[in-house]
Amino acid sequence: MKLKQGFDIKLVGKASESIAKNVEAPKRYALKPEDFLGMNRPKSVVKVGAKVKAGDPILIDGKQEEIKYTSPVSGEIVEIQRGERRKLLAIVVEADSTIEYKEFPVKPVDQVSVEDAKATMLESGVWPLLIRRPYAIVADPSDQPRAIFVSSFDSHPLAPNNDFTLQGQEAYIQAGVDVLKKFAPKVYVGLNGATPSKLFDNVVGVEKNKFNGPHPAGNVGVQIHHTSPIANANDVVWTISPQGLVQIGKLFKEGKYDAKQVIAVAGPKVDTPEYVETYVGASVDTIVASKIKGDNVRVVSGNVLTGTAISKDGFLGFYSNMVTALEEGKKSRFFLTDGWLAPITSRLSFHKAFGLLGSTSKEYALDTNTNGQDRPFAVTGAFEKVVPMDIYPMYLLKSILAYDYENMEALGIYEVAEEDLALCEFIDVSKHDIQKIVRQGLDTMRLD
Repeated sequence: MKLKQGFDIKLVGKASESIAKNVEAPKRYALKPEDFLGMNRPKSVVKVGAKVKAGDPILIDGKQEEIKYTSPVSGEIVEIQRGERRKLLAIVVEADSTIEYKEFPVKPVDQVSVEDAKATMLESGVWPLLIRRPYAIVADPSDQPRAIFVSSFDSHPLAPNNDFTLQGQEAYIQAGVDVLKKFAPKVYVGLNGATPSKLFDNVVGVEKNKFNGPHPAGNVGVQIHHTSPIANANDVVWTISPQGLVQIGKLFKEGKYDAKQVIAVAGPKVDTPEYVETYVGASVDTIVASKIKGDNVRVVSGNVLTGTAISKDGFLGFYSNMVTALEEGKKSRFFLTDGWLAPITSRLSFHKAFGLLGSTSKEYALDTNTNGQDRPFAVTGAFEKVVPMDIYPMYLLKSILAYDYENMEALGIYEVAEEDLALCEFIDVSKHDIQKIVRQGLDTMRLD
């Protein structure tokens, strides 16, 4: 399927396909409740000083206690971070030099019942890898999804190449697919029409669809919309990443929760961008020390569109597959020499504003400067040019701000997640936090 709407933000600093040898393994790892959308009452089930194995529960949701959020590594609980009103922020584990794993049942997948599969996934910590649509929250174990969707490629700026990060994991991907088919009658896989996927070439039991076009062609929400769109609030589907399939496959083939992953370390402020082998929730302190140059740097867990800014000793998000580093845009631009009146050809502009005639095919070392402050919504008609879905983004956003439930539903709130409208935020001349607005709308419809 050819998608015309969208926009590729081309940044300098794409990771070369090699594993870094000079990065020391982090000593600390963390689970952060804020990563798990839909979690209502996070509760720690361990105390400081407790010893845990990889796969031991350390966090639960007080309203869905059957879902266990487990340690990605073995070691000692060294810190339980809390914020205002004792809000739980993170549970930190100091890792052992050799990872020990909690053991789970191993049985041929075709001999595993759906009840046993669900129980093992809930207990081991892989269940939160399943995301429910509508609402883009951790899947409810009581749901009966009509389908499960996987996007085999990531089209975000500087995103890692799954064929490289997951090479040799095809057997686990197939096992993951076989497990998930017990929960839903169909599994859809979205393929990059421009680049064949070695990972999914020989995967059976799925329906494969090809997507060509600029970002967000790799977003699973866009692929759902063009394959089998969500009709209403009760039309439940699940999504999962290729990395998630691997973790589920390993769980059932080897009887352990293996949170090891290969992430990209990329961006304009990275010295020698490449890949790093680590575990979910890793501290980025050793990555920053060896890979990221300069002081005026923003470190992002994830990509530049949907990622979260973290400190230089902060922790990777549960769903993050990369670390991005770019310059903090603290400097102001004088309007004649480097501002909107200057005839600049070296700055990127989606709108092709006067003087901003930089090529959209070259790579840019963008910073975090928003080039302006918040202002009322300006109706430009641009949002529709970067959202390859049959919705009207501007009207949807306005209905969210107005708490207009009927129009939110009519305009497609059930089909979107924050990432699907992230490009709108990038090109928005009004500088609104559009992803925050989308989350507000999803939570409004889910909770009211």
